[in-house]
Amino acid sequence: MRGHVVRVRDGRRTRGRAAVAVLALCGTLALTGCSGDDEDTGAGAAGPSPIATTTATAAVTPSATPSASTAPSKSAPKPALSATATGKAKTPAPGSDCDHKMPISPDEVAVYRYTPEGGVHSLIVKHGNWGCAAPGMDAAPFDTVGKETFLNIAEDAKITAVTPVIASPVSQPITLQQLIDWLIAHPDQGRVFRYHLNGAGVIDWMDQEYTSS
Repeated sequence: MRGHVVRVRDGRRTRGRAAVAVLALCGTLALTGCSGDDEDTGAGAAGPSPIATTTATAAVTPSATPSASTAPSKSAPKPALSATATGKAKTPAPGSDCDHKMPISPDEVAVYRYTPEGGVHSLIVKHGNWGCAAPGMDAAPFDTVGKETFLNIAEDAKITAVTPVIASPVSQPITLQQLIDWLIAHPDQGRVFRYHLNGAGVIDWMDQEYTSS
């Protein structure tokens, strides 16, 4: 009977040891599986590297495209050529720079007549501006505007004149009386004179200017 009990105990011990061995083997396998998962996870983590490389490569590609697109902007000199051509087209032709809308001359008048009205020497004049010389003319005309006005002139005013007031194409000094005599003999000629007023508003010098009329 005792021998049978011993055998039973030995059998139980053998089965217990086998169970422990099986459990140990399962534990080892479990650890190995976990280690494999870790390795797989590591491999998976390493996977994004090619993706990141691809992304970086893709990111570089667009940046290269704008730099390539900027190349045409270096061909800007072409508009400059067209601007040069435009400038040449705008070059005025000879004689085309005459302005028909010149302002009224502040110190030039066309003298028409003389009058002693009011006890002073006065010239009847018209203000105006210079026009454009016609083809074949050697001087521009003086175009008068507005109404006739009076300008007082001093007895001792310094005056110079040319043809037809005097028989000379070269400017020569004359007296006020010589000018008065010519104006009385040739009224409404409208000869142009540059003049200057003194502090009292009286002409103290006059110089005749050559015109085409």
